Amino acid sequence: MLEPADVYDLRGLNCPLPVLRTRKRLQGMRPGERLWIETTDPLAAIDIPAFCNQEGHALIETQTVAGGHRFLIERGKG
Repeated sequence: MLEPADVYDLRGLNCPLPVLRTRKRLQGMRPGERLWIETTDPLAAIDIPAFCNQEGHALIETQTVAGGHRFLIERGKG
């Protein structure tokens, strides 16, 4: 059974900060752990999925919410 994922609030930050801070946060996690990212940066809808693909993390869920997006990321093995 998976534990609830932490929420990382990146609202108010613009490109490239959401990706850079997500990378740093994921580096401190173990493979398989999950993290919700909340962002208001419109480019995050492109940048976060591309980052996950490039870095080997799984993008589990994407939500469009008022004023931004939420992404559920599972840390990869790399």
